[in-house]
Amino acid sequence: MPENAPKAEGLRLRARLRYLYHGSSPLAVRFRLTVIVVDFAIIGFFLAAPILREAGWAFYVVDAIVAVVLMADMAGRALAYTDIKDWLKKPSTWVDLFILATLLFPSWLYNFGFLRMLRLWTLLSSDFFWRTVGRRFDDTRVEEVTRAMAALVTFVFVATGFVYATFRGRHEDLHGYLDALYFTVATLTTTGFGDITLPGNWGRVLSIIIMLTGITLFLRLAQTIVRPHKVKFPCPVCGLQKHDPDAVHCKACGETLCIPDEGHH
Repeated sequence: MPENAPKAEGLRLRARLRYLYHGSSPLAVRFRLTVIVVDFAIIGFFLAAPILREAGWAFYVVDAIVAVVLMADMAGRALAYTDIKDWLKKPSTWVDLFILATLLFPSWLYNFGFLRMLRLWTLLSSDFFWRTVGRRFDDTRVEEVTRAMAALVTFVFVATGFVYATFRGRHEDLHGYLDALYFTVATLTTTGFGDITLPGNWGRVLSIIIMLTGITLFLRLAQTIVRPHKVKFPCPVCGLQKHDPDAVHCKACGETLCIPDEGHH
């Protein structure tokens, strides 16, 4: 019936988007790879934003284009999801929504622009990324190391952006983004040269937070590198996901495992 045509068209659109975002065909994989490449280009724009902002109106034009692209991607992901309510419950979704808000209202949310770099964390921590780029990896080491490194790098640039937006001009040697990055890395690594320090009690508190968080993220990254090698192979009985490559029995329930040998994939 004609009145059912819009509904049918909407169902077909959702089916196409579900095929592209979650399918395993070469076309779907190429589509997701394109989305990931665009994501990295957007992250590069976010990284350069403190410098590009001086370009004036041209910066806001690019900012608006990025907002449209991000909005289209988020709409596509939402429609491709089986239940949009479940999609809205994911923390990464709310992070991306806030990033979109900073793009739509750059003048009002100028001081929160540094949080846009969280897009790097949401991308490299997403199943979308690993189903596409990491689908050839049978072990979890690469994924774990990448996630830990993404958390560390994201924190460095978020902290740098916060220092730059909050303390620029309040120290005689802290004038540009590079100065803020230098301070963040020196503090995070506890090198503490002391040539750039943040003024006041809040400056000291922020320095302590950067040091403690930096040490924690460094330790996490080191642990993922030196941790014994594991492969992802769900136990058919208890569902334990990770096992030693030569495991014969599940450590959780004792079920016999038949983990494929890497040479026979």
